[in-house]
Formats: sequence, C-alpha cells, structure tokens
Amino acid sequence: MADSQPLRIGFVPEHFSTPLYFAQKHFGLSAKLIPFPSGTGHMITAIRAGEIDVGIGLTEAWVAGLGKEDIPGDGGYRIVGTYVETPLCWAISTGAKRPEITSVSSLKGSKIGISRLGSGSQVMGYVLADQQGWLTPGASPYADFVVLQNFLNLRNAVNDGTADFFMWEHFTSKRYYDSGEIRRVGEIYTPWSSWKIVAATGLLPGGNPEPRLVDLFKKVDEGVKYFSEHQDEAVKYISTELDYSEADAKEWLKTVKFATKTEGVDVKVIQSCVDILRKAGVLTKGKGLPPEVMLV
Repeated sequence: MADSQPLRIGFVPEHFSTPLYFAQKHFGLSAKLIPFPSGTGHMITAIRAGEIDVGIGLTEAWVAGLGKEDIPGDGGYRIVGTYVETPLCWAISTGAKRPEITSVSSLKGSKIGISRLGSGSQVMGYVLADQQGWLTPGASPYADFVVLQNFLNLRNAVNDGTADFFMWEHFTSKRYYDSGEIRRVGEIYTPWSSWKIVAATGLLPGGNPEPRLVDLFKKVDEGVKYFSEHQDEAVKYISTELDYSEADAKEWLKTVKFATKTEGVDVKVIQSCVDILRKAGVLTKGKGLPPEVMLV
C-alpha cells in the first residue's frame, strides 16, 4: 500500500475508542477507521489478510496471536504501541434465568461463549481457569468453546442455553445487567495493561515505523490529551453515539488511564503476559515468537 494512502485502522467500537475518535475529529488523523465489534481476534485475521494496516485491541489476544506455534509466516504484525495503561475488568455473565449457575466456581466444565478463536474472550477463559485451579494437563477446563462472533450473540446464547457463560468488558455489559437481560456472576482483571497498538509488518521496514505510523502516534497522543481535558465531551460522545448510559460513562472515566505517549511497548509487560498465558496453557514455551520479537 502506497505511503500516501490513509492508514486503515481496526478498532473496537466501544468507549475505549473515544480518544481515537477525537484524534480524527480534532487533530486531522488521516485514516480510515474500520470497526470490529467482534473484537481483537477478528482484527488478527484482518491484518494478516491485508484488510487493515493497524489494529487497536486487547493485549492478551495480540500476544497469543504471535506466541502460538502455528503462526503463519512472520505473524503478520508487531506490537508497536500502548493505548491503555490500566487493566481491563472482564465481567463474567450468564443468562437471566439460569438458576443452576450460582457462582464462578459453578462454571467449571461448562460451555464458555467466545467471540472468535484466539480472541481475548477465549484467552481470558484460560486465565480464569488457571486462577480457579481448573487446569489439568491434556484436558480442557470447559465442555466447549462456543464461537458466537459478537456481544449480541453471546447475550442470546447464555439465555437460550447455547452457552453457559461468557466474559466481556464490565461497562459494556452493565447496561444489560441493568435491563435484566443477563446476570453478572463475577469478574476477572487482566494482570497486564489492557490495550495495545499493532502494525502490519509491511509498515515496519527494517524494524522502523514508516511516517504514517509516526503520525498516527502523534495524533492519538493529541486525542488522548484532549480526552483527558474534555471529559464532558467524552461522556456526551460515549452516551449518545455508543451503547452506554451517561452515568456509566462517567463511572468508567474514573477507572481508565490512557497512555500519554502511545509509541512503544515495555517488553516486561509482554513477557509477563506470555508467562501467564504459558501457565494457563494458552502458549507453549519454545513455540511461537519470543516476547522481544513480538515488539518493534
């Protein structure tokens, strides 16, 4: 793709995307923003297929995508930036009328709904199983991983019994607890900073980001600064253009910290993520890319 073309940026159309929206609206970010409501797993497929140039998604999914033994070619992307510094709170949800599911401990051996194979919703299922002591070598902690593509399908599945539970970000889920559509069973936090920026390997000649990528970091940094200084505008955008109440948008703002300098990634964060994913059985030592090679 020619350097003069706007970058195609994949993102999840949720509250976390607000600084990216501000970067384009207020600071002239030249990019085509492509929503991926099904999440990071779908973006991995898209960046490897050449459909997007950059993705902004969940740390654990990007790391798992490069750390598995069956990665195609050079993996298709590298982790180049940090978007959110705070961990992500994954809410654990079941159907409104599933009285047999009483607690997290009752989910062992059940059917977990996930958006896609390799998604954060699947990876965190293993992290949950590790924390709960459900992992047995050579056996899955769940009866099935039910692939459901998006949040709506996940909600429907726990109500009709296709799946028993799923995990999705807390504030995105909260509106549906409040309406009584689904029920909260528990929560789990990522043991790492939650959102990273990746770029297709073709945008990193000789390991150096090309000018469009450098400009992206600059504009997103400006979007993050604007976000922090104009929280009323952020709340208005989140509560009118996205699927959140004004009260939930304000509450979320208290919990999140975006990176003030998005370019670059601390290899220790990636190493910690790899270590936990190996312990959880998602990755195998000696397979896939080592942490230092996942980064640029």
